[in-house]
Amino acid sequence: MEKKWEKLTYRLVRSDRKTVSLQIMPEGELVVRAPKAMKRGEIDRFVESKRGWVEKHLRNVEPEVPRMTQAEFEELVRQALEVIPRVAARFAPVVGVTYGHITIRNQRTQWGSCSSQGNLNFNCLLLRAPQEVLEYVVVHELCHRKEMNHSPKFWAEVERVLPNYRESKRWLKENGPGLIRSLP
Repeated sequence: MEKKWEKLTYRLVRSDRKTVSLQIMPEGELVVRAPKAMKRGEIDRFVESKRGWVEKHLRNVEPEVPRMTQAEFEELVRQALEVIPRVAARFAPVVGVTYGHITIRNQRTQWGSCSSQGNLNFNCLLLRAPQEVLEYVVVHELCHRKEMNHSPKFWAEVERVLPNYRESKRWLKENGPGLIRSLP
């Protein structure tokens, strides 16, 4: 049985050009540029012939994420300075480690880090993630106090404390880029 496709919608821009082109805009809009004299039916058939390309590229469009205001960001940092140290203090005895200073940052590439001196850094955006994701990142960094690597021994320690850590790790991989794009 043949599958019935929904017609692709697009914005048409006509000009003195000689060829047709397709463009996926950052927000996910399909723009078709075509010669002034080309018939709409020909344009529709061309677009339909490129359906696979269009759908593939639309899947890669990052959804628009509203940016925080500076005031929202400062409030998030203030809250993170209160919340994250409490989470670290709760999990440090469970992991069986101590730590030095905790610093809150607005990193664009990391959720947390642990220095060789035992100081911990955390991304303030963790407060916009589910609680279990925040706990996962804190436990992850605390486990680096035992293993300063990502060896099987390290992951076994994370799993001992948080048996479902893989779900939080997956959440960060899927949703983290959107959180980072919200930074002012």
